[in-house]
Amino acid sequence: MKDTMTQQGRDTLERFKMEAASEVGVNLRQGYNGDLTAREVGSVGGQMVKKMIDAYKQGVKA
Repeated sequence: MKDTMTQQGRDTLERFKMEAASEVGVNLRQGYNGDLTAREVGSVGGQMVKKMIDAYKQGVKA
């Protein structure tokens, strides 16, 4: 399954993740981020989910 995503898809997801991290104030870097707490990493994931839900809702209303 890992090989089914295109490089463009990986790049887009990486930009999305970095944008979400910036919005919640987490200093996410390219590569290893083992120094981050579970709370920080969870806030990035939560922000990503929130943005995806908001985008879906906007699409449904249109």
